[in-house]
Amino acid sequence: MSRLWSRFGVRGVALALLLGGVGGGYYLGEDREAQQHSIEAESAFDAQQAEWDLLRERHAAHIRATAEQRAAEAEAARKAAEVARAAAERAKKAEQAASRKREREKQEKEEAEQATKPYTGPIPASCNEYSGNRKIGCALLLDAGFKIAEMPCLDKLWTKESGWNHKAENTSSGAYGIPQALPGNKMASVASDWKTSPATQIKWGLGYVKGRYDTPCGAWGFFQDKGFY
Repeated sequence: MSRLWSRFGVRGVALALLLGGVGGGYYLGEDREAQQHSIEAESAFDAQQAEWDLLRERHAAHIRATAEQRAAEAEAARKAAEVARAAAERAKKAEQAASRKREREKQEKEEAEQATKPYTGPIPASCNEYSGNRKIGCALLLDAGFKIAEMPCLDKLWTKESGWNHKAENTSSGAYGIPQALPGNKMASVASDWKTSPATQIKWGLGYVKGRYDTPCGAWGFFQDKGFY
């Protein structure tokens, strides 16, 4: 009986060990498989993380490159605008200079035409052909160094201005006397009797004509073009 039990006991223990070994091997295999899956999952995560890091780095580099490009474009636009403004300013100044030059040339041409415009009317033989303030004017004209040929131009000029009236006054502008000095008290540079003396007024008027138009005919030519002198 004890031998029988002993055989069954040994067999049971062996069976138990066998079952335990099978179960242990099964669980060991599952554990190894789980570990393998864990390693694979971790490797996949690391790969994905590396890929994300690479994408983030590329995105950041793209943002930096875009910002640098925009900054460069903005700087280029600013410089181009400065160049355009400078060019426009130079063009404006050049046009202004050209305009001033044209105006100056036009004025010089007009003055030259007026200065060379000859008087073609009759020339008096002497101042005796005039009377009153005109006769005084003729005498003072010669004293001032002008030729008598200039007298007809002076006559026409001051006939238009005042009719040779030494008391002629333009109440709206303040011009006064034979040459219609504006203002009249300018003639005080010749003498204090400028309000009543034809000679004082004529002397001042001849000085004004000589200084600005060279000759009475030059002043008359300007008056014909402009309506004033």
